[in-house]
Amino acid sequence: MTHPATTATRGGHVPPFSTPPSAPAIYMTTAFDLPGLAEFEEVLAGREPGYFYTRVENPNHEAFTHDVARLEGFEHGVACASGMGALSAAVLSVVKTGDHIVCARAIYGSTHQFLLQLQASFQVNVTFVDLNDLESVRKAIRPSTKMMICESVSNPLLEVTDLQALRQIAGSSITLLVDNTFATPCGIRPKDYGADIVWHSASKYLNGHGDVMLGVIVGGEEAMRKARTSMLLYGLNANPMECWLATRGLRTLPLRMARVTQTAQQLAHWLATHPRVKKVFYPGLTSHSTHQLAQKYLQDRFGGMISIEIEGGVSEIDAIFHKLAPAIPFSPTLADARTTVSYPAGTSHKFMAAKDREACGVTAGIFRLSVGLEDFEDLKQELDRALAPTG
Repeated sequence: MTHPATTATRGGHVPPFSTPPSAPAIYMTTAFDLPGLAEFEEVLAGREPGYFYTRVENPNHEAFTHDVARLEGFEHGVACASGMGALSAAVLSVVKTGDHIVCARAIYGSTHQFLLQLQASFQVNVTFVDLNDLESVRKAIRPSTKMMICESVSNPLLEVTDLQALRQIAGSSITLLVDNTFATPCGIRPKDYGADIVWHSASKYLNGHGDVMLGVIVGGEEAMRKARTSMLLYGLNANPMECWLATRGLRTLPLRMARVTQTAQQLAHWLATHPRVKKVFYPGLTSHSTHQLAQKYLQDRFGGMISIEIEGGVSEIDAIFHKLAPAIPFSPTLADARTTVSYPAGTSHKFMAAKDREACGVTAGIFRLSVGLEDFEDLKQELDRALAPTG
């Protein structure tokens, strides 16, 4: 009989059982025990299935990336601690000092910042271009160009990218990295149009409940092997609990996307007629600058994001936010189950230089509406009250 200190320390015994659980288990463990060095070498080399250290791999990581890869039409993926971690793993696995990246001018603010930092610190050259001007994209290509980065649907003005055209311009030697966070694979599968790597902030729609910080990239076997090495060496690994939550979120992704798209379409048409609204940015509207591309790539799956422009600036928008709260809160994120609003010029694109922000079309009079799962009529009434002129 062992002493209490030994018994307690070695507790946590799980009895063997033959009936699989109805839901995946959570593997909150730093490491996995192995019988000896020979078995470790077999697992390390991939000759035997198994795990040994969660930073390297974990069943929850594997379950999540497997599901996202299948949704996007790939077979391999890498989970990271955040969307920016996933971007870092993807980019740093492809480019080196002296290489060149072509990136969409209309891009998430932190992506823009990351690339500028890469340029300043590691001498990776970056050219930002207007993807609506394909001739400018062609002219931006250099012999040293190794990667092209874009969003399938841009943040925050929801411009749809002509992925087929970019693939043709990029040729076979340039890696096409597509951020599919806004559209999700329920809206578009970039792989079908030539994307090499697809990237998500899984904190958003893939998880869908506002309680996860997680990123993921999916792609071909060799691309993901290199990206996994970057993830490991730079310490970008995801947490098993986050992966478990996001795996659960994926089960309802098609239902959630269908719901938010239906409601957003109704709200966009109504908002376009509202006297307080100057302009509505929604790819499902014929007035949107990329509506034809949206019909080609998204068909009728236009998504749950709407950007709204009003006369005035930050003070007018702040007043609207205060009137919306707490029913529709201001939250510097998106794609929660509940409807939220945000202010791109002061959050996602805040740290861009003013000229770069203006080039993206992100002005002081624009706010973004992330449509959730609530009833359309309730949201319409709440927005109408908030948009009413203050006496």
